[in-house]
Amino acid sequence: MTTIAAPAVPARAARSRGALARLLAAPAVVLVLGCVTAGWLATIELDSIERRTLNADYIVDRVREHLVLSLAAAALVALLAIPAGIAIHRTRSRVLRAVVLALANVGQATPAVGVVILLAIAWQTGFTTALVALVVYSFLPVLRNTLTGLAEVDPATREAALGMGMTPSQVLRKVELPLASPVILAGLRTSLVFAVGVATIATFINAGGLGDMIVNGLKLQRFPVLLVGAALVAGIAILIDWLAGLVEELARPRGL
Repeated sequence: MTTIAAPAVPARAARSRGALARLLAAPAVVLVLGCVTAGWLATIELDSIERRTLNADYIVDRVREHLVLSLAAAALVALLAIPAGIAIHRTRSRVLRAVVLALANVGQATPAVGVVILLAIAWQTGFTTALVALVVYSFLPVLRNTLTGLAEVDPATREAALGMGMTPSQVLRKVELPLASPVILAGLRTSLVFAVGVATIATFINAGGLGDMIVNGLKLQRFPVLLVGAALVAGIAILIDWLAGLVEELARPRGL
């Protein structure tokens, strides 16, 4: 007797629904967070101090400062850490590798607020000092992932590329970096989210950002100001991570 199996949901359709859910999850969370915060603010009466802070002009300025600081730090980290990782990977000096990794580990092991305050004491206050502190603090994930990604490239693949007549530089550009790009981009994604979170303490050295709202809310005991500042930082971090994840997927070589 022949039995007819029930039709199964196509695997491709299931994967598409899963991909769509992952694509919309982060924006949906941020939208809900924004709606809940705005709805709560609409139900309470703000005093004069809270109204001076919770207005569009002030919030836009703080968000702009926060994004400029975070994105500039992430860009500098990418420009510095990826070439450093490539250079360390290609060098035969174990001493150099150990020294660079130790310095990068020190930068991240030190509390972020400590890095910011120490640089401000030794140098100056303001945007530049906060930017340098963020670069120091966010350097390690990109450096470590660059080294890991390059180390994971199959040696046989390198040998095959060299055997085809490629120079070492061509092997690096056309074989090693494309294969290592998913791991490197994951490090950049982590570094960017680090920068968004740590940028909140830039307010302690007069570098602006959404930390102004959080600190002012704490100092003046204005809970609505504190809540809005924290919600904005959380929303930006979620969206930045989501966008970086999309870039990571788009940049992933086919077949990986």
